Amino acid sequence: MTLRGRRALDARSADDGPPVAEGRLRVDHLGGVPRILREHGVHPAAFFVEHGLDPQFLDDPRSEIRFTALGPLLAAAARRTRCPHFGLLATQGIGLGALGIVGRLARSAPDVGTALRSLRDHLAVRDRGAVVTLALNGGSASLGYAIYAEGAEGAEGSDQIYDGAMAIASNLLRELCGPRARPTEVLFSHHRPADPRPWRRVFEAPLHFDADRTALVFPASWLERRAVNADPALHRLLDKRVRELEARAAQDLVGEVRRSLRAQQLGGRVSVGEMARTLAIHRRTLNRRLEALNTSVHDVAEELRFEVARQLVGSTSIPLIEIAGALGYADASGFTRAFRRWSGSTPSAWRSARADVLARPAAGAR
Repeated sequence: MTLRGRRALDARSADDGPPVAEGRLRVDHLGGVPRILREHGVHPAAFFVEHGLDPQFLDDPRSEIRFTALGPLLAAAARRTRCPHFGLLATQGIGLGALGIVGRLARSAPDVGTALRSLRDHLAVRDRGAVVTLALNGGSASLGYAIYAEGAEGAEGSDQIYDGAMAIASNLLRELCGPRARPTEVLFSHHRPADPRPWRRVFEAPLHFDADRTALVFPASWLERRAVNADPALHRLLDKRVRELEARAAQDLVGEVRRSLRAQQLGGRVSVGEMARTLAIHRRTLNRRLEALNTSVHDVAEELRFEVARQLVGSTSIPLIEIAGALGYADASGFTRAFRRWSGSTPSAWRSARADVLARPAAGAR
């Protein structure tokens, strides 16, 4: 078989099923969960059944799980194993190979920047509950992960999801840049753990908890590096195949709006016109279709902003004025009024109540 023929075969065999449903993700990067459970004396099948899952749900890599179920599952695993860094352990060794066709697309990219943009632009084939972000700031670049699935951001276990996502992201950088590549810093949008040593061992980089986002930071110059496994011809074939899969995706307009808003980090005023351009829909068509669903861009933005606000207020110690700025408010008073409208409580009172809940002994801990 010719090289061209092998590449075409690789592209066809890379198809890992239809795109996932909104609010769900593929389970094949969760393959480490049973092993960590067993190492801590917990029977995986019984644990999964206890949490309403088929005991063999991880056996089929095309299986999906809802984001709103994943967080509580990981949180329960952390409690049962008495291992607060469960998300880190469960993703050890997980890299591009566990991301199906999107991982193969990134691995074959000609350079690191193209690889990471491929992940950013096409991960929704396998993960329709969070977005990958790629940003530049002077001489630094950041690779982030942000949950947007309704009801999942700030919910129980979202910190475990974020920890696992950053561990996978760190693995991806090493695959693309070489085994000695390390981030210059890692940001986490959750509280500093009581013992940060497991995080230090995984990332071997400065850690910053209580951040307004979750991301790896690395030199922007790395984006220009030739990827270790670059194969531009295969990359073009895989890119075509991924776009064919995306064209088959069931359209969920509200989910698309949430995804786009989360990728923008929600900062500043939301423009309906800009949103329409992003989604390649005429502004009037976008408004009409959302109105038929009894919502609007403004309503979706407010719902998502509240979820992100709850996560930052409840899971970090970031000053409220900084959270207000991250969410696009001019001052803390505007943010406080909005939070009271959303929740019936001030963010300070909500944070205190959340801290009281977290301080209680966890049910099921052993």
